[in-house]
Amino acid sequence: MNDRISGYYLDSEQQTIVLDKSKYLLVVAGAGSGKTLTILGKINYLVKYQHMNPADILCISFTKKAADSLKEKIRNEFHYEMPVYTFHKLSLEILKENNKTYDIADSNLLENIIHEFFRETILHDPYPMRLVLKYFQMSKRKNIKKSYMEFYRHNLNKFVMLERLLSTFIHLLKCNHYALKDFSLFLKEAKKTIFYSKYKKEKQFLTLALNIYLIYERYLETNQEIDFDDMIMKATDQVKDNGIQKKYQYIIIDEYQDTSYIRFQLIKEIINQTNAKLMVVGDDFQSIYRFTGCDLSLFLNFQDYFQEAQVKKIQNTYRNSQELIQIAGAFVMKNKKQIPKNLRSSKTLSKPIRIIYYDHIKDAFKQLIQRIYSERNQPILILGRNNHDIYFVLDGDFKLKENGDIIYKENPNIKMYYLTAHKSKGLEEENVIIINLKNELLGFPNQIKDDKVLRFVSKNNEKYPYSEERRLFYVALTRTKNYVYLLVPNKNESVFVKELKRRYFKELVIVK
Repeated sequence: MNDRISGYYLDSEQQTIVLDKSKYLLVVAGAGSGKTLTILGKINYLVKYQHMNPADILCISFTKKAADSLKEKIRNEFHYEMPVYTFHKLSLEILKENNKTYDIADSNLLENIIHEFFRETILHDPYPMRLVLKYFQMSKRKNIKKSYMEFYRHNLNKFVMLERLLSTFIHLLKCNHYALKDFSLFLKEAKKTIFYSKYKKEKQFLTLALNIYLIYERYLETNQEIDFDDMIMKATDQVKDNGIQKKYQYIIIDEYQDTSYIRFQLIKEIINQTNAKLMVVGDDFQSIYRFTGCDLSLFLNFQDYFQEAQVKKIQNTYRNSQELIQIAGAFVMKNKKQIPKNLRSSKTLSKPIRIIYYDHIKDAFKQLIQRIYSERNQPILILGRNNHDIYFVLDGDFKLKENGDIIYKENPNIKMYYLTAHKSKGLEEENVIIINLKNELLGFPNQIKDDKVLRFVSKNNEKYPYSEERRLFYVALTRTKNYVYLLVPNKNESVFVKELKRRYFKELVIVK
């Protein structure tokens, strides 16, 4: 097969994957290596050369935007309509086929219930108020309600952190297929600690989580709603009990490194019913969503889950220079559990990573964007670790629009916009500036440690320091087609910047 896809001929690694006839195939794709092109090539091969009906190919991507984009590319390239699903849309269709209709709960329902629990619900029962005060190691008082209300008013930040932890715990509980019956197992596991004080604190947390979980599930049942995790699990049960109407011959999943356990179970059940072949595509270097239930072991240990599976790699990057991908690849591969890749690029660029030190970040930012504009007049993507990081660099001379676009009043011709590193995955830009590279709790890397209580509901067992933050930094570095600029404070610089300087000093531009 030597067809042009989107105007390009596939390289030898992409061709090998397109022609592969394995029952199960894991494609490990480096950043900017043309994985979408490879997926299109595979679809072309299955339809044109294997005479497969497009309706018999199940394509799944992880976000609606990505699914719609792939669907449009299929339409433009091959001139036929072919559905591309998210897991949620696929689940909804399976339920409809079985005449099961549900109202979908608001995506913020759990967070709203948790917030209301501490602000209002809890005030009607002294037991959970006492539990919260004990959790925060507050001394017992006679008037529990008054003590709780005073503590709540004066410690809102502590409650924000507790609410986030409870939300993460319950989300992971559901997407990793735990349920009510597992709470007793969690408590037994907590008892194994040699520290009684730690056991008490975890018992208090688990009791709070159980109470909120019951309120949440009762709300869903009373209002005849399901959340997204329920939708996937109910669809899986329907496939298991009643089969599936569409007899798929081939399943293609993009961004497989972001798969959760319940998503995996749905696909496994569809394969059991249809005997479809499976190709999954992804990059373990870019696995950055474990708090939404992503289980990286499903990617890293693919051959344990699918016997006789083949693993192939596409390693030619068409976005980054060889100099950049060499540094970024070695940086993320410090964690030896990642799958090794020999990333290659025909593009060369001398010292594409540039570290710019500053005393006054807003002045340094203005100088940098003006320099990039005067030297290259290309768009600039600014990346931060958190949503509000952009306010570190903007002053009254800038206007930040709702879509992230930034207008520099003194030179509106400079095209630039802001995203968090998480939201930038899958995107690319001519030049990139990374900000908030400080050695702080909410810097880059973010230094908030996972609470140990999450071990009960998370299948993640990574022990390498900053393992996911390291992958997130890799994502940020590899968004650029040309140069990436790291804006770094003269004092208190990020540990990631220190590591880059220590290992690659001669390959960087460093401006003091």
